[in-house]
Amino acid sequence: MTAIALVVDDEVDLCRLMQITLTKMGIKSDVAYSLSQAKSYLENNHYDFCLTDLQLPDGSGLELVKQISSSSNTPVAVITAHGSMDLAIEALKIGAFDFVNKPLELPRLRQLVENALKVIHQDESIQATDEITPEQQLLDSRLIGNSTVMQTLKTTIIKLARSQAPVFLSGASGTGKEVVARLIHDLSPRRDGSFVPVNCGAIPSELMESEFFGHKKGSFTGAVADKQGLFQQASGGTLFLDEVADLPLAMQVKLLRAIQEKTVRAIGDTKEVPVDIRILSATHKDLSQLVKDGEFRQDLYYRINVIELKLPTLNTRRDDIPLLAKHFLALISEEWQLGTPAELTESACTRLQQHEFAGNVRELRNILERAITLAETTMISDTHLGLPKLNDSDTVGSKELAEREDISTVSTVNNEPMILQVDGPQQNTKTDNSGHLSNNLHPYRTHSQHYSSAFQMSTTQSDSVNTSSVYNQDRRKPDQFVDDIHTQPSLVSISEAELPQKGLEAYLQEQEKRLIIKALNQTDGNKTQAAELLGTTFRSLRYRMKKLEIDEE
Repeated sequence: MTAIALVVDDEVDLCRLMQITLTKMGIKSDVAYSLSQAKSYLENNHYDFCLTDLQLPDGSGLELVKQISSSSNTPVAVITAHGSMDLAIEALKIGAFDFVNKPLELPRLRQLVENALKVIHQDESIQATDEITPEQQLLDSRLIGNSTVMQTLKTTIIKLARSQAPVFLSGASGTGKEVVARLIHDLSPRRDGSFVPVNCGAIPSELMESEFFGHKKGSFTGAVADKQGLFQQASGGTLFLDEVADLPLAMQVKLLRAIQEKTVRAIGDTKEVPVDIRILSATHKDLSQLVKDGEFRQDLYYRINVIELKLPTLNTRRDDIPLLAKHFLALISEEWQLGTPAELTESACTRLQQHEFAGNVRELRNILERAITLAETTMISDTHLGLPKLNDSDTVGSKELAEREDISTVSTVNNEPMILQVDGPQQNTKTDNSGHLSNNLHPYRTHSQHYSSAFQMSTTQSDSVNTSSVYNQDRRKPDQFVDDIHTQPSLVSISEAELPQKGLEAYLQEQEKRLIIKALNQTDGNKTQAAELLGTTFRSLRYRMKKLEIDEE
């Protein structure tokens, strides 16, 4: 069936141009030259998508975006004049599908319309069948858990996938930021395009511009051939900026322009090339605090942080731990070719639910990898987990765990991002300015990627029980860490009746590696502070990390 669009703009020539373009694409259209006329059309007709200017003679196009978004799933794209990017960002926050800049570029307009049509067809296919859709199957295969948080997560990811708005994922390490980013891409109209992930903290600052935007042959020493940048590689798809807080300020300026203008210029080139990408970004750091401290540009913060997903820790959804553990045990058995998957005893399952996961889902998998290695049979008991013993006051009951699980939202106000959050002991559900319910979600990592174990194996049971995950960071003040090193015998001592089988040197290196990782985790990867805690120099720490093969990330 032919799609029908509503075009709203007070410029007659621009309306005719858009109408001709839509007609060539096989799309019928009605044209409204004012806000009141557009509302009249909407009362008497159904439209598959809408394209509206934000500056209208009798009002703002934002009012139209709110009306359509709150009453239907019709995609609404906005047209912005030069210099009104803040209005476009606000439109995306209240439900706009995408935006296009003036002067209007027809290739960009056609791409926007095609994406809108994909969303329409996707919605129709979901409504046409009562069976489980491929989208739902994909969500169920990657997001394991039946908690309220997980069910809401799946619903909200589908909503985010329909939009082209930038999404910012914040949360502690191991909470599954890249998993959610991939799901948003795979469920979006851009799923046929590339998903290009990039760790912003892993690129040397002097190579960053070349990596992002590419370069021409001969533009600098060593440029022996043309190179396509990450923006060009992601054109038509999604660019995922992981650890975006690690971008240097000089690069933030260039990134801001590329996102705002949707064009990039390679090093040594004389012209800018248009790119059609959706930006997803993530970091474990407090980006708003970095903005206050002057370490991150405020304008870039508002560009990438239109919708914010705050990902909670695994501790907030402990009821999902048994399912997660079963899933990981099956994955590990398949990857290690062990045959029958290992199983947890009831005591082991209870102990996992009582553990404080500082490393979240990634830590859970590491614990299970170690347990499989230490267990002599396919049954894993709590002694194989290598977790410290609990005091009575540390035990968490299942009723208390269930009460922790909740969903709270923060509405969008002015330039503040829409925050989707899972946290808090009380339920507090709000709506944003458009009347939409904002849901927060918690994903986790389920890729079959084999995470390298963060634990060093001990040959004795006593040592394995005393050895805790490196992600179990102490929640004490940094100045207590040095005393911690000298006063905790469980980290550096060995029973008098036993000697290390691999020799003294290997054992000492193993203990040194544990302490360095512990210091780095406690300082959020800050090597200067970690060196101070360890009583050594920055240079010496870098040398030791290289010698012990500790990944700087």
